[in-house]
Amino acid sequence: MLRRWLALWCLAFAVWIVLSWTRTAEQLIVGAVAAAIVATACAPLGPVAAPWVLLAPRRLLATLRATLWALGQIVRANLSLSRRIWAPSRPLRPGMVIVPSAMETDGEWAAVGLVTSLIVDNQLVDVDRQHHEMLFHTVWVDTLDPDENRAQINGPVEDRIAAIRRP
Repeated sequence: MLRRWLALWCLAFAVWIVLSWTRTAEQLIVGAVAAAIVATACAPLGPVAAPWVLLAPRRLLATLRATLWALGQIVRANLSLSRRIWAPSRPLRPGMVIVPSAMETDGEWAAVGLVTSLIVDNQLVDVDRQHHEMLFHTVWVDTLDPDENRAQINGPVEDRIAAIRRP
């Protein structure tokens, strides 16, 4: 229970620092107390992923690789979309596609949805956890084959998340 409380305290305190973005002694003390209150209230609710598990060398390297890959994809997608906006003569084939997913946990589903939505080519619309499918709105639909769309849309993200998840 103490380990869960400490993990929650670390996460809540990190959120406080990011949101307040002030590092005065008073601000840090208030943040530490607020984080302790949040951790005390949330600790009995269930298990928590401790933030320090990302410090394992393999996970840290996989996280860095996934982050750099995602940043590259975000820049590429934004440049592509900008070209489409500034050159309206470029063809457009938007649509909705349903793709299979290999994700199991809530955290995995959330991570895939967040990362794929940051890459502006595809926006997550809905998740069907029972059938392991995701619905995306895409800027350009090449094919209606679900497996080919998975290889282009969520497959690369899921592979990188799986690499982080492995101990």
